Amino acid sequence: MAKVIMIQGTMSGVGKSLLTAGLCRIMKRDGYRVAPFKSQNMALNSFVTKEGLEMGRAQVMQAEAAGIAPLVCMNPILLKPTNHTGSQVIVNGQVLGNMSAREYFAYKRNLIPDIKRAFQKLEEVADIIVIEGAGSPAEINLRENDIVNMGLAEIVDAPVLLAGDIDRGGVFAQLLGTLMLLTETERKRVKGLIINKFRGDSSLLDSGIEILEKKGGIPVAGIVPYMDIQLEDEDSLTERFNKKERGKIDIAVIRYPRISNFTDFNVFEQIPEVSVRYVASAAELGYPDMIFLPGSKNTMSDLDWMRENGLEAAVKEIAEMIPVCGICGGYQMMGEQISDPEGMENGGTMKGMGLLPVKTWLKHEKVRRQVHGTVNEMEGFFSVLSGLEFDGYEIHMGNSVDQTQSFLPEAAFVTGRNENVCGTYIHGIFDRAAVATALVAALADNKGLSVESGACIDYKDFKEKQYDTLADILSEYLNMEEIYGMLRESHIR
Repeated sequence: MAKVIMIQGTMSGVGKSLLTAGLCRIMKRDGYRVAPFKSQNMALNSFVTKEGLEMGRAQVMQAEAAGIAPLVCMNPILLKPTNHTGSQVIVNGQVLGNMSAREYFAYKRNLIPDIKRAFQKLEEVADIIVIEGAGSPAEINLRENDIVNMGLAEIVDAPVLLAGDIDRGGVFAQLLGTLMLLTETERKRVKGLIINKFRGDSSLLDSGIEILEKKGGIPVAGIVPYMDIQLEDEDSLTERFNKKERGKIDIAVIRYPRISNFTDFNVFEQIPEVSVRYVASAAELGYPDMIFLPGSKNTMSDLDWMRENGLEAAVKEIAEMIPVCGICGGYQMMGEQISDPEGMENGGTMKGMGLLPVKTWLKHEKVRRQVHGTVNEMEGFFSVLSGLEFDGYEIHMGNSVDQTQSFLPEAAFVTGRNENVCGTYIHGIFDRAAVATALVAALADNKGLSVESGACIDYKDFKEKQYDTLADILSEYLNMEEIYGMLRESHIR
Protein backbone atom coordinates (compact mmCIF):
# COMPACT_ATOMS: atom_id res chain seq x y z
CA MET A 1 0.00 0.00 0.00
CA ALA A 2 1.13 3.55 -0.71
CA LYS A 3 2.36 5.86 2.03
CA VAL A 4 0.31 9.05 2.31
CA ILE A 5 0.67 12.62 3.48
CA MET A 6 -1.91 15.40 3.32
CA ILE A 7 -1.63 19.17 2.89
CA GLN A 8 -4.44 21.10 4.56
CA GLY A 9 -4.72 24.87 4.93
CA THR A 10 -6.04 27.42 7.36
CA MET A 11 -8.19 28.83 4.54
CA SER A 12 -8.50 28.91 0.78
CA GLY A 13 -5.57 30.36 -1.14
CA VAL A 14 -2.79 29.53 1.33
CA GLY A 15 -0.89 27.64 -1.37
CA LYS A 16 -2.01 24.04 -0.87
CA SER A 17 -1.98 23.27 -4.59
CA LEU A 18 1.60 24.49 -5.12
CA LEU A 19 2.87 22.82 -1.94
CA THR A 20 1.31 19.54 -3.10
CA ALA A 21 2.87 19.92 -6.56
CA GLY A 22 6.25 20.76 -5.04
CA LEU A 23 6.24 17.71 -2.77
CA CYS A 24 5.29 15.56 -5.76
CA ARG A 25 8.28 16.86 -7.73
CA ILE A 26 10.70 16.48 -4.80
CA MET A 27 9.64 12.89 -4.17
CA LYS A 28 9.76 12.08 -7.88
CA ARG A 29 13.34 13.38 -8.01
CA ASP A 30 14.13 11.27 -4.95
CA GLY A 31 13.19 8.17 -6.93
CA TYR A 32 9.65 7.45 -5.70
CA ARG A 33 6.53 6.78 -7.72
CA VAL A 34 4.37 9.64 -6.44
CA ALA A 35 0.86 10.81 -7.31
CA PRO A 36 -1.48 13.63 -6.20
CA PHE A 37 -5.02 13.17 -4.90
CA LYS A 38 -7.91 15.51 -4.11
CA SER A 39 -11.20 13.82 -3.35
CA GLN A 40 -13.33 16.84 -4.19
CA ASN A 41 -12.38 19.89 -6.22
CA MET A 42 -14.53 22.92 -7.02
CA ALA A 43 -13.27 24.55 -10.21
CA LEU A 44 -14.28 25.72 -13.66
CA ASN A 45 -10.85 24.97 -15.13
CA SER A 46 -10.95 21.31 -16.11
CA PHE A 47 -9.14 18.81 -18.33
CA VAL A 48 -9.98 15.70 -20.33
CA THR A 49 -7.88 12.55 -19.87
CA LYS A 50 -6.93 10.28 -22.74
CA GLU A 51 -9.88 8.08 -21.72
CA GLY A 52 -12.24 11.02 -22.28
CA LEU A 53 -12.90 11.67 -18.58
CA GLU A 54 -13.05 15.11 -16.94
CA MET A 55 -11.00 16.21 -13.91
CA GLY A 56 -9.77 19.39 -12.26
CA ARG A 57 -6.71 21.07 -13.77
CA ALA A 58 -5.02 21.51 -10.37
CA GLN A 59 -4.54 17.74 -10.14
CA VAL A 60 -3.34 17.68 -13.76
CA MET A 61 -0.70 20.24 -12.81
CA GLN A 62 0.32 18.14 -9.81
CA ALA A 63 0.46 14.97 -11.93
CA GLU A 64 2.79 16.78 -14.34
CA ALA A 65 4.99 17.70 -11.38
CA ALA A 66 5.00 14.03 -10.36
CA GLY A 67 5.99 13.03 -13.89
CA ILE A 68 2.94 10.84 -14.54
CA ALA A 69 -0.07 11.01 -16.82
CA PRO A 70 -3.23 12.56 -15.31
CA LEU A 71 -5.71 9.93 -14.11
CA VAL A 72 -9.30 10.71 -13.20
CA CYS A 73 -8.86 8.75 -9.95
CA MET A 74 -6.65 11.63 -8.77
CA ASN A 75 -9.82 13.79 -8.57
CA PRO A 76 -12.91 11.58 -8.30
CA ILE A 77 -15.34 14.45 -7.58
CA LEU A 78 -15.34 17.73 -9.51
CA LEU A 79 -17.89 20.46 -8.79
CA LYS A 80 -18.34 23.04 -11.57
CA PRO A 81 -20.44 25.99 -10.32
CA THR A 82 -23.34 26.88 -12.64
CA ASN A 83 -24.62 29.74 -10.48
CA HIS A 84 -24.18 31.16 -6.97
CA THR A 85 -25.97 28.27 -5.28
CA GLY A 86 -25.49 25.20 -7.49
CA SER A 87 -22.98 23.13 -9.39
CA GLN A 88 -22.67 20.45 -12.01
CA VAL A 89 -21.46 17.36 -10.13
CA ILE A 90 -18.92 15.21 -11.99
CA VAL A 91 -18.04 11.82 -10.49
CA ASN A 92 -15.24 9.67 -11.87
CA GLY A 93 -14.99 11.98 -14.87
CA GLN A 94 -18.64 11.84 -15.92
CA VAL A 95 -21.58 14.13 -15.23
CA LEU A 96 -23.83 12.93 -12.40
CA GLY A 97 -26.15 15.94 -12.63
CA ASN A 98 -26.76 19.46 -11.32
CA MET A 99 -27.33 19.97 -7.58
CA SER A 100 -27.91 22.90 -5.29
CA ALA A 101 -25.42 23.37 -2.48
CA ARG A 102 -27.94 22.01 0.03
CA GLU A 103 -28.72 18.97 -2.12
CA TYR A 104 -25.05 18.16 -2.54
CA PHE A 105 -24.33 18.60 1.18
CA ALA A 106 -27.00 16.02 1.95
CA TYR A 107 -25.88 13.66 -0.83
CA LYS A 108 -22.08 13.72 -0.70
CA ARG A 109 -21.55 10.91 1.82
CA ASN A 110 -23.01 8.61 -0.82
CA LEU A 111 -19.82 9.31 -2.77
CA ILE A 112 -17.45 7.90 -0.14
CA PRO A 113 -17.30 4.48 -1.88
CA ASP A 114 -16.28 6.27 -5.11
CA ILE A 115 -13.55 8.14 -3.22
CA LYS A 116 -12.24 4.94 -1.66
CA ARG A 117 -12.19 3.09 -4.99
CA ALA A 118 -10.38 5.98 -6.68
CA PHE A 119 -7.77 6.10 -3.91
CA GLN A 120 -7.24 2.35 -4.02
CA LYS A 121 -6.78 2.51 -7.79
CA LEU A 122 -4.17 5.23 -7.36
CA GLU A 123 -2.31 3.09 -4.82
CA GLU A 124 -1.70 0.56 -7.57
CA VAL A 125 0.60 3.01 -9.41
CA ALA A 126 2.16 5.02 -6.54
CA ASP A 127 4.56 4.49 -3.64
CA ILE A 128 3.54 7.84 -2.12
CA ILE A 129 0.28 9.78 -2.49
CA VAL A 130 0.28 13.49 -1.65
CA ILE A 131 -3.26 14.60 -0.81
CA GLU A 132 -4.59 18.13 -1.05
CA GLY A 133 -7.43 19.29 1.16
CA ALA A 134 -9.90 22.06 0.34
CA GLY A 135 -10.61 25.33 2.11
CA SER A 136 -10.09 24.80 5.84
CA PRO A 137 -10.66 21.85 8.19
CA ALA A 138 -11.91 24.36 10.78
CA GLU A 139 -15.11 25.16 8.86
CA ILE A 140 -17.10 23.62 11.69
CA ASN A 141 -20.45 24.06 9.92
CA LEU A 142 -19.15 21.66 7.24
CA ARG A 143 -17.54 19.11 9.57
CA GLU A 144 -20.55 16.80 9.34
CA ASN A 145 -20.16 14.55 6.31
CA ASP A 146 -16.71 16.00 5.47
CA ILE A 147 -15.06 14.09 2.62
CA VAL A 148 -12.18 16.37 1.66
CA ASN A 149 -10.32 17.48 4.82
CA MET A 150 -10.16 15.65 8.16
CA GLY A 151 -12.94 13.30 7.08
CA LEU A 152 -10.77 12.14 4.20
CA ALA A 153 -7.64 12.04 6.39
CA GLU A 154 -9.49 9.60 8.64
CA ILE A 155 -10.69 7.48 5.72
CA VAL A 156 -7.14 6.99 4.36
CA ASP A 157 -5.33 7.38 7.73
CA ALA A 158 -3.16 10.30 6.57
CA PRO A 159 -0.77 12.46 8.62
CA VAL A 160 -1.44 16.16 7.97
CA LEU A 161 0.74 19.19 7.30
CA LEU A 162 -1.21 22.37 8.09
CA ALA A 163 -0.25 25.45 6.03
CA GLY A 164 -0.97 29.10 6.84
CA ASP A 165 -0.53 32.20 4.65
CA ILE A 166 1.60 34.89 6.34
CA ASP A 167 1.22 37.20 3.34
CA ARG A 168 -2.39 37.88 4.35
CA GLY A 169 -1.39 38.57 7.96
CA GLY A 170 -2.34 36.87 11.20
CA VAL A 171 -0.64 33.57 10.42
CA PHE A 172 -0.16 32.65 14.11
CA ALA A 173 -3.86 33.20 14.75
CA GLN A 174 -4.67 31.23 11.58
CA LEU A 175 -2.69 28.20 12.70
CA LEU A 176 -3.54 28.25 16.40
CA GLY A 177 -7.20 29.07 15.75
CA THR A 178 -7.49 26.19 13.31
CA LEU A 179 -5.90 23.77 15.78
CA MET A 180 -8.21 25.01 18.53
CA LEU A 181 -11.33 24.27 16.44
CA LEU A 182 -10.23 20.72 15.58
CA THR A 183 -11.31 17.79 17.70
CA GLU A 184 -8.66 16.06 19.78
CA THR A 185 -8.55 13.17 17.31
CA GLU A 186 -8.15 15.57 14.40
CA ARG A 187 -5.38 17.54 16.14
CA LYS A 188 -3.40 14.34 16.63
CA ARG A 189 -3.31 13.93 12.84
CA VAL A 190 -1.50 17.26 12.40
CA LYS A 191 2.22 16.42 12.44
CA GLY A 192 3.69 19.69 11.21
CA LEU A 193 2.92 23.34 10.48
CA ILE A 194 4.01 25.33 7.42
CA ILE A 195 4.21 29.13 7.25
CA ASN A 196 3.85 29.97 3.57
CA LYS A 197 4.50 33.09 1.43
CA PHE A 198 6.96 34.77 3.82
CA ARG A 199 8.78 37.92 2.69
CA GLY A 200 11.86 39.23 4.48
CA ASP A 201 14.21 37.98 7.22
CA SER A 202 12.79 34.77 8.69
CA SER A 203 14.84 35.20 11.88
CA LEU A 204 12.31 37.89 12.86
CA LEU A 205 9.80 35.07 13.29
CA ASP A 206 11.90 33.15 15.83
CA SER A 207 10.07 34.31 18.96
CA GLY A 208 6.69 33.80 17.31
CA ILE A 209 7.66 30.30 16.17
CA GLU A 210 8.69 29.41 19.71
CA ILE A 211 5.30 30.50 21.09
CA LEU A 212 3.44 28.83 18.19
CA GLU A 213 5.11 25.48 18.81
CA LYS A 214 4.61 25.76 22.58
CA LYS A 215 0.91 26.68 22.37
CA GLY A 216 0.12 24.39 19.44
CA GLY A 217 2.25 21.46 20.53
CA ILE A 218 3.21 20.80 16.89
CA PRO A 219 6.58 21.57 15.23
CA VAL A 220 6.96 24.03 12.35
CA ALA A 221 8.13 21.99 9.37
CA GLY A 222 9.09 24.96 7.25
CA ILE A 223 8.92 28.68 6.54
CA VAL A 224 8.45 28.96 2.78
CA PRO A 225 9.25 32.27 1.04
CA TYR A 226 6.89 34.01 -1.34
CA MET A 227 7.59 32.31 -4.68
CA ASP A 228 7.30 33.80 -8.14
CA ILE A 229 6.26 30.50 -9.72
CA GLN A 230 4.25 30.72 -12.94
CA LEU A 231 1.98 27.71 -12.66
CA GLU A 232 -1.77 27.24 -12.71
CA ASP A 233 -3.59 28.41 -9.61
CA GLU A 234 -7.09 27.72 -8.31
CA ASP A 235 -9.40 29.55 -10.69
CA SER A 236 -11.60 31.04 -7.95
CA LEU A 237 -8.58 32.69 -6.26
CA THR A 238 -6.36 33.61 -9.19
CA GLU A 239 -4.49 36.91 -9.13
CA ARG A 240 -4.37 36.95 -12.92
CA PHE A 241 -7.65 38.87 -13.06
CA ASN A 242 -6.03 41.82 -11.25
CA LYS A 243 -3.32 42.45 -13.86
CA LYS A 244 -4.17 45.56 -15.90
CA GLU A 245 -0.82 46.66 -17.34
CA ARG A 246 -0.55 46.71 -21.13
CA GLY A 247 2.45 45.36 -23.03
CA LYS A 248 3.55 46.30 -26.50
CA ILE A 249 1.22 43.52 -27.66
CA ASP A 250 -2.01 43.78 -25.68
CA ILE A 251 -4.30 40.72 -25.50
CA ALA A 252 -7.69 41.14 -23.81
CA VAL A 253 -9.71 38.18 -22.48
CA ILE A 254 -13.38 38.75 -21.68
CA ARG A 255 -13.94 37.90 -18.02
CA TYR A 256 -17.56 36.93 -17.77
CA PRO A 257 -19.05 35.64 -14.49
CA ARG A 258 -18.75 31.93 -15.39
CA ILE A 259 -15.41 32.08 -17.22
CA SER A 260 -13.81 28.63 -17.50
CA ASN A 261 -10.53 27.15 -18.73
CA PHE A 262 -8.75 30.50 -18.91
CA THR A 263 -5.59 28.39 -18.66
CA ASP A 264 -5.78 28.52 -22.48
CA PHE A 265 -4.07 31.93 -22.30
CA ASN A 266 -1.31 31.21 -19.76
CA VAL A 267 1.12 30.50 -22.59
CA PHE A 268 0.94 34.12 -23.77
CA GLU A 269 1.90 35.41 -20.31
CA GLN A 270 5.36 33.85 -20.74
CA ILE A 271 6.17 35.84 -23.89
CA PRO A 272 8.16 39.06 -23.38
CA GLU A 273 6.30 42.29 -24.18
CA VAL A 274 2.93 40.51 -24.39
CA SER A 275 0.29 41.33 -21.79
CA VAL A 276 -2.86 39.35 -21.03
CA ARG A 277 -5.63 41.42 -19.44
CA TYR A 278 -8.94 40.06 -18.15
CA VAL A 279 -11.65 42.65 -18.74
CA ALA A 280 -15.22 42.84 -17.43
CA SER A 281 -16.49 46.07 -19.01
CA ALA A 282 -16.37 48.00 -22.27
CA ALA A 283 -14.39 50.75 -20.53
CA GLU A 284 -11.72 48.25 -19.45
CA LEU A 285 -11.58 46.71 -22.92
CA GLY A 286 -10.36 49.81 -24.75
CA TYR A 287 -8.58 48.97 -28.01
CA PRO A 288 -6.36 45.90 -27.53
CA ASP A 289 -4.45 44.13 -30.29
CA MET A 290 -6.54 40.96 -29.96
CA ILE A 291 -9.60 39.74 -28.06
CA PHE A 292 -10.34 36.23 -26.79
CA LEU A 293 -13.78 35.06 -25.71
CA PRO A 294 -12.92 32.14 -23.39
CA GLY A 295 -14.90 29.13 -22.23
CA SER A 296 -17.99 29.52 -20.07
CA LYS A 297 -19.90 27.21 -17.73
CA ASN A 298 -23.13 29.03 -18.62
CA THR A 299 -22.84 30.30 -22.18
CA MET A 300 -26.30 31.82 -22.43
CA SER A 301 -26.15 33.70 -19.12
CA ASP A 302 -22.65 35.00 -19.86
CA LEU A 303 -23.74 36.22 -23.30
CA ASP A 304 -26.69 37.99 -21.65
CA TRP A 305 -24.19 39.58 -19.25
CA MET A 306 -22.05 40.80 -22.17
CA ARG A 307 -25.18 42.15 -23.84
CA GLU A 308 -26.32 44.05 -20.78
CA ASN A 309 -22.99 45.69 -19.92
CA GLY A 310 -22.10 46.76 -23.46
CA LEU A 311 -19.24 44.32 -24.06
CA GLU A 312 -21.02 42.50 -26.89
CA ALA A 313 -21.47 45.73 -28.85
CA ALA A 314 -17.88 46.79 -28.13
CA VAL A 315 -16.44 43.44 -29.29
CA LYS A 316 -18.56 43.39 -32.46
CA GLU A 317 -17.45 46.92 -33.35
CA ILE A 318 -13.76 46.29 -32.75
CA ALA A 319 -13.86 42.94 -34.59
CA GLU A 320 -13.91 44.95 -37.82
CA MET A 321 -10.39 46.13 -37.01
CA ILE A 322 -8.60 43.51 -34.86
CA PRO A 323 -8.62 39.69 -34.55
CA VAL A 324 -11.18 38.09 -32.24
CA CYS A 325 -11.14 34.40 -31.31
CA GLY A 326 -13.73 32.45 -29.33
CA ILE A 327 -12.91 29.19 -27.55
CA CYS A 328 -15.61 26.69 -26.53
CA GLY A 329 -18.37 28.75 -24.90
CA GLY A 330 -16.94 31.90 -26.47
CA TYR A 331 -17.09 30.20 -29.86
CA GLN A 332 -20.74 29.32 -29.28
CA MET A 333 -21.52 32.93 -28.33
CA MET A 334 -19.96 34.23 -31.55
CA GLY A 335 -22.38 32.19 -33.68
CA GLU A 336 -25.81 33.17 -34.93
CA GLN A 337 -27.96 31.26 -32.45
CA ILE A 338 -27.83 29.19 -29.25
CA SER A 339 -30.68 26.77 -28.56
CA ASP A 340 -31.24 24.93 -25.29
CA PRO A 341 -34.20 22.58 -25.87
CA GLU A 342 -33.33 20.35 -22.91
CA GLY A 343 -32.93 23.18 -20.39
CA MET A 344 -29.26 22.51 -19.73
CA GLU A 345 -28.68 26.21 -19.02
CA ASN A 346 -31.44 28.81 -19.44
CA GLY A 347 -33.73 26.94 -21.83
CA GLY A 348 -35.20 28.35 -25.04
CA THR A 349 -33.32 29.99 -27.89
CA MET A 350 -31.30 33.18 -27.99
CA LYS A 351 -29.60 35.18 -30.72
CA GLY A 352 -25.82 34.94 -30.85
CA MET A 353 -23.32 37.68 -31.69
CA GLY A 354 -23.52 36.89 -35.40
CA LEU A 355 -19.77 36.90 -35.98
CA LEU A 356 -19.58 33.25 -37.13
CA PRO A 357 -21.92 31.25 -39.45
CA VAL A 358 -22.69 28.76 -36.67
CA LYS A 359 -25.74 27.63 -34.73
CA THR A 360 -25.38 25.69 -31.49
CA TRP A 361 -27.71 23.21 -29.81
CA LEU A 362 -26.95 22.50 -26.16
CA LYS A 363 -27.46 18.83 -25.27
CA HIS A 364 -27.35 16.70 -22.13
CA GLU A 365 -24.45 14.63 -23.44
CA LYS A 366 -21.07 16.26 -22.81
CA VAL A 367 -18.37 16.00 -25.48
CA ARG A 368 -15.07 15.05 -23.79
CA ARG A 369 -12.05 14.10 -25.87
CA GLN A 370 -8.41 14.83 -26.52
CA VAL A 371 -7.60 16.18 -29.97
CA HIS A 372 -4.40 16.06 -32.02
CA GLY A 373 -4.06 17.38 -35.56
CA THR A 374 -3.10 20.23 -37.83
CA VAL A 375 -4.83 23.58 -38.18
CA ASN A 376 -7.11 23.74 -41.21
CA GLU A 377 -6.46 26.20 -44.04
CA MET A 378 -7.66 29.69 -43.13
CA GLU A 379 -7.66 33.09 -44.76
CA GLY A 380 -7.00 36.57 -43.45
CA PHE A 381 -5.18 37.22 -40.19
CA PHE A 382 -5.44 33.63 -38.92
CA SER A 383 -3.89 32.18 -42.09
CA VAL A 384 -0.55 32.23 -40.23
CA LEU A 385 -1.81 29.23 -38.24
CA SER A 386 -2.74 27.09 -41.26
CA GLY A 387 -1.04 23.69 -41.30
CA LEU A 388 0.51 23.95 -37.83
CA GLU A 389 0.34 20.91 -35.55
CA PHE A 390 -1.53 21.22 -32.27
CA ASP A 391 -2.63 19.22 -29.22
CA GLY A 392 -5.68 19.98 -27.13
CA TYR A 393 -8.97 18.74 -25.74
CA GLU A 394 -12.69 19.43 -25.93
CA ILE A 395 -15.20 19.77 -23.09
CA HIS A 396 -18.60 21.12 -24.11
CA MET A 397 -22.32 20.53 -23.87
CA GLY A 398 -23.92 20.24 -27.30
CA ASN A 399 -22.72 20.70 -30.86
CA SER A 400 -22.57 23.38 -33.52
CA VAL A 401 -23.82 23.24 -37.10
CA ASP A 402 -23.34 25.38 -40.19
CA GLN A 403 -26.02 27.24 -42.14
CA THR A 404 -27.17 24.05 -43.87
CA GLN A 405 -27.88 22.48 -40.46
CA SER A 406 -25.04 20.01 -41.06
CA PHE A 407 -22.62 19.26 -38.26
CA LEU A 408 -19.42 21.15 -38.86
CA PRO A 409 -16.51 19.00 -40.12
CA GLU A 410 -13.65 18.21 -37.81
CA ALA A 411 -11.52 21.36 -38.01
CA ALA A 412 -9.38 23.27 -35.58
CA PHE A 413 -11.00 26.63 -36.34
CA VAL A 414 -14.18 27.95 -37.91
CA THR A 415 -13.95 31.36 -39.58
CA GLY A 416 -16.57 33.92 -40.52
CA ARG A 417 -17.21 36.34 -43.35
CA ASN A 418 -15.03 38.78 -41.46
CA GLU A 419 -11.52 37.34 -41.77
CA ASN A 420 -10.58 38.83 -38.38
CA VAL A 421 -12.77 36.36 -36.47
CA CYS A 422 -12.58 32.65 -35.75
CA GLY A 423 -13.76 30.11 -33.21
CA THR A 424 -12.76 26.69 -31.94
CA TYR A 425 -13.90 24.06 -29.45
CA ILE A 426 -10.30 23.04 -28.67
CA HIS A 427 -8.72 24.03 -25.37
CA GLY A 428 -4.93 24.19 -25.18
CA ILE A 429 -4.56 24.75 -28.91
CA PHE A 430 -1.97 27.51 -28.36
CA ASP A 431 0.27 25.55 -25.99
CA ARG A 432 2.68 24.44 -28.70
CA ALA A 433 5.45 26.99 -29.25
CA ALA A 434 4.94 27.12 -33.03
CA VAL A 435 1.25 28.03 -32.72
CA ALA A 436 1.76 30.71 -30.05
CA THR A 437 4.79 32.11 -31.90
CA ALA A 438 2.91 32.40 -35.19
CA LEU A 439 -0.01 34.21 -33.59
CA VAL A 440 2.13 36.67 -31.61
CA ALA A 441 4.38 37.31 -34.61
CA ALA A 442 1.31 38.18 -36.70
CA LEU A 443 0.04 40.55 -33.99
CA ALA A 444 3.47 42.18 -33.83
CA ASP A 445 3.57 42.52 -37.62
CA ASN A 446 0.21 44.30 -37.52
CA LYS A 447 1.84 46.95 -35.31
CA GLY A 448 5.12 47.17 -37.18
CA LEU A 449 6.96 45.37 -34.38
CA SER A 450 9.10 42.24 -34.38
CA VAL A 451 9.16 39.30 -31.97
CA GLU A 452 12.53 38.12 -30.70
CA SER A 453 13.45 34.76 -32.20
CA GLY A 454 12.85 32.04 -29.64
CA ALA A 455 10.74 34.31 -27.41
CA CYS A 456 7.97 31.69 -27.38
CA ILE A 457 8.87 28.41 -25.76
CA ASP A 458 6.82 25.27 -25.68
CA TYR A 459 4.47 25.68 -22.70
CA LYS A 460 5.10 22.10 -21.58
CA ASP A 461 8.85 22.76 -21.42
CA PHE A 462 8.24 26.02 -19.55
CA LYS A 463 6.15 24.25 -16.92
CA GLU A 464 8.80 21.55 -16.42
CA LYS A 465 11.34 24.23 -15.51
CA GLN A 466 8.84 25.81 -13.13
CA TYR A 467 8.24 22.47 -11.36
CA ASP A 468 11.97 22.05 -10.84
CA THR A 469 12.30 25.61 -9.49
CA LEU A 470 9.40 24.96 -7.13
CA ALA A 471 11.02 21.74 -5.89
CA ASP A 472 14.38 23.47 -5.41
CA ILE A 473 12.82 26.15 -3.21
CA LEU A 474 10.73 23.75 -1.12
CA SER A 475 13.70 21.41 -0.65
CA GLU A 476 15.61 24.32 0.85
CA TYR A 477 12.91 25.65 3.17
CA LEU A 478 10.92 22.57 4.21
CA ASN A 479 12.30 20.04 6.67
CA MET A 480 12.08 17.11 4.28
CA GLU A 481 13.69 14.75 6.81
CA GLU A 482 10.77 15.39 9.17
CA ILE A 483 8.25 15.04 6.32
CA TYR A 484 9.71 11.72 5.20
CA GLY A 485 9.59 10.68 8.85
CA MET A 486 5.84 11.37 8.89
CA LEU A 487 5.51 9.08 5.87
CA ARG A 488 7.49 6.30 7.55
CA GLU A 489 5.21 6.52 10.59
CA SER A 490 1.97 6.48 8.59
CA HIS A 491 -0.03 3.31 8.99
CA ILE A 492 -0.48 0.60 6.40
CA ARG A 493 -4.19 0.33 5.66
